[in-house]
This record gives sequence, C-alpha cells and structure tokens, in this order.
Amino acid sequence: MSESSREPLQFLVLSASLRSDSLNGRLARLAASTIEANSVKVDLATMREFDSPSFDADAEKITGMPAGAQAFRERLESSNGFVIVSPEYNASMPGALKNLIDWVSRASPQPFNERQGLLMSASPSMIGGNRGLWSLRVPLEHLGARIYPQMFSLAQAHEAFGDDGLIASDPLQQRFVATIVDFIDLVEAATHYPCVKKEWVEYLGQRPDPFIDRVERS
Repeated sequence: MSESSREPLQFLVLSASLRSDSLNGRLARLAASTIEANSVKVDLATMREFDSPSFDADAEKITGMPAGAQAFRERLESSNGFVIVSPEYNASMPGALKNLIDWVSRASPQPFNERQGLLMSASPSMIGGNRGLWSLRVPLEHLGARIYPQMFSLAQAHEAFGDDGLIASDPLQQRFVATIVDFIDLVEAATHYPCVKKEWVEYLGQRPDPFIDRVERS
C-alpha cells in the first residue's frame, strides 16, 4: 500500500530484553524501521524504560501502579497496535515482561483488550525463541489482545544479521517484511474499517442467565 493511501496509525515496538546489546533489540529496531517504511508512526521502546518492582497487591493499594508500568500503559493506549520482540528464558517469557503485563492488566479500562499485537523473537538457538512466544500469547490473549496468528522467530540470530542491519538471508528478510506488512494491513482495517460485530458473549450457546452471563456491548 502506498504512503498516500495508508490511514494514520501508530505502533508501540518493545524490545523486551534488559540487555543493551540484545539480539532482540536489533530485531526490534529492524521491525521499527520496516514499520516506518510502510507509513506508520513508531514508538520504539526498551524494557529498561518500563522496569517495575514485583507485582504486589498490597503495594498497589498504598502507592498505585509504579512509574514504569504506568508509562507502558500510557504508551500502549496511545498506539493502535503493538509489537513485542522478546527473548526466551528457560522455554518461557522473561519474568520482567510477565511482571509488566501483570501490573498493566490492573488498569481500567484494561489496555490490552481488543488491541492488535504481533510477537517476535531472536535467539542463537535453532528455534529462535519461539517457545517463549507461545507462553507470551497466553496472558495477552487472556487479557483480550488480538495477537496476530503468525509469529516471527529468528533462529541462529547471532549470525543472521548483515552489516546493514537487515537479515542477511534475502528470502528470510522478505518473509520478515511480509509478516509486518500483513500485520499493518490488519491493524489498519480493524482501526479504520471495523466490522459490524457489536457484542461479545463469553459462551454463545449458553442459556441466557443474568446471574452468570458475561456480555459486553460496544
């Protein structure tokens, strides 16, 4: 889609690693530049900007949401979609990222609900951190985020980048770009051309009962 025909959008792109020289940080910067090249504004962030103490309901009652989590909430709410580029720790997501999600989920309205998301990872391993992304989908989708079905995991990432910052393999670079462009198209459609669905019902076939029904109308 050409720049002149793209409707206005903004994405939050988060590198979910605290390490300054992270492979996931490199992939996040590449994602950000690819998104910008497709006429979408980007808010590029690192995990260190949002680092927060361990979630504690008692502390929440006294001091509220910590500054890092509050900043993430505000930047998430100002974006039409988000991209999380996350390392894999012990076949799962980083604890700091899960902690941030737990803090932000306490906000009202809940900012992940109905927000479009794309998950990516980079790792020296042969599966590119993909197991961590599957674990990351669970809390995000539980919170109502619309996580894009395709996830991009860059395997053997320590050898995957060229001197120009792109993925050295042309076919893999093209696949990376295509995944992002397809995601942008989806977010544009969801944001500017919403479908006619006006109601969410937890269990469509359940006999209506005001005592147990969970129904939300837009």
